[in-house]
Amino acid sequence: MKKFYVLFAVLAIAALALSACGSSADTPAEAEAPAADEAPAADEAEEPADEAEEPAAEEAGDKVQVRWFVGLGTGSDPEQIDAEQALVDEFNATHDDIELVVEFVENGQAPDQLKTQVAAGDPPDIVGPVGQSGVNEFDGLFLDLEPYLVDYDWSDFDADSIGAYRMEGQGLLGIPFAVYPSMIFYNRDLFDEAGLEYPPHAYGEAYADGDAWTVEKLEEISMLLTVDGNGNDATSADFDAENVVQFGFHTQWTDPRGQLAALFLADNFIDADGNAVISDRWREGLNWYYEGMHDKNFMPNSTYQSSDLLAAGNPFDSGNMAMVHCHLWYKCCLGSVANWDMAAVPSYDESGEVTVKLHADTFRIFEATKNPEAAVVVLDWLTGEAAGDFLDIYGGFPARTSLQEGFIANLDEEFTQDVDWQVAIDGLAYPDIPNHESNLPNYAKAYDRIGAFQTLYETEADLDINAEIDTLISDLQAIFHE
Repeated sequence: MKKFYVLFAVLAIAALALSACGSSADTPAEAEAPAADEAPAADEAEEPADEAEEPAAEEAGDKVQVRWFVGLGTGSDPEQIDAEQALVDEFNATHDDIELVVEFVENGQAPDQLKTQVAAGDPPDIVGPVGQSGVNEFDGLFLDLEPYLVDYDWSDFDADSIGAYRMEGQGLLGIPFAVYPSMIFYNRDLFDEAGLEYPPHAYGEAYADGDAWTVEKLEEISMLLTVDGNGNDATSADFDAENVVQFGFHTQWTDPRGQLAALFLADNFIDADGNAVISDRWREGLNWYYEGMHDKNFMPNSTYQSSDLLAAGNPFDSGNMAMVHCHLWYKCCLGSVANWDMAAVPSYDESGEVTVKLHADTFRIFEATKNPEAAVVVLDWLTGEAAGDFLDIYGGFPARTSLQEGFIANLDEEFTQDVDWQVAIDGLAYPDIPNHESNLPNYAKAYDRIGAFQTLYETEADLDINAEIDTLISDLQAIFHE
């Protein structure tokens, strides 16, 4: 991957571990489960069990041991471990039937260590917190929680976001824990300087001039906010694309699937039969990004992205970028631009369809666990009673609505410019399903090929972009079926 995306991986991990997405900030699926916007239904589960019912010990005085593997995502930094262990000790002191044993593994070593345990037939019971991309190499190995949570109280979560934790053919794989919806970060000062109204904060709200807040409108405003060294904006015939001093828009720190899901709705490069595809809508999106970087010039190409003008890889924090699309964890990385706020993601078109791509860290239970009931009890504790304490350690935004007010109060102490955090909360109702980080066959190789394609179209100004898209799909087809 190119230089700025490597930087993204480093900063995203820092965001999750120190301030907040498994791997680059980064996530979820379904076996004849209810619709994505419904809570699990009791009558659809097989062999239902009571909500997080504690197992009886095999013999009097015995404890069922549950192993929790920490480090595939956040949680294994030295400054986090003591606080986590203290909470584990509290759990063990208050549960007569379960002993929770935690294994802390340094993030860089965690994937290989976990693969070794799986290969040896001795995986842990629980892994996490970790996002979707962090578990893609272990796809298909996790327990469907549906039969164990038939009486679970889902009322403390945004109902629309629960579907992000289901995977097709696999069922419900997690309980919402730390969520990082995406949104538009904008620089108020640059809008004020241009005499432009701020983008709308509420989903479904029009722009100030009455036009629908769409991708087309985003482009229009971005052109006016892109300025060259002579003061010409990108709509001017005199605009100098070789001397841009301020850009209007950028999708920051994401790959092509992330760019496309951000503004052109949820989709994927694979169909139901396992073949590589690209929809007309996503092809349109790739053309839009390409033209925005190389023809209309309101988005920075690769050279500009890594330049000192754009803080050598952190464009929005340079102060020379009016808007970026990024995730809530990006608040970690804003040190130079003080007067920023959040706005709603624009809809794809005037139909009003919108996707708020989601990074969601949670815990997974391995299907091979010998004690699923006990593991579910621990999972319920991690994401329920102890969730607030763990989120304080990890810096994650609470999926539970009951915890959000207190978390936001702490954010307001850190960011004093009156940020509209409600934008983030409202965005949870529009998760990208399928998730932009969902698994692909031969994932590591497919991911590298997609990254090489991104480097190409963000760098080269004279591509036949549609021919390159066709080549990508052809290459992915071969990779998927190796």
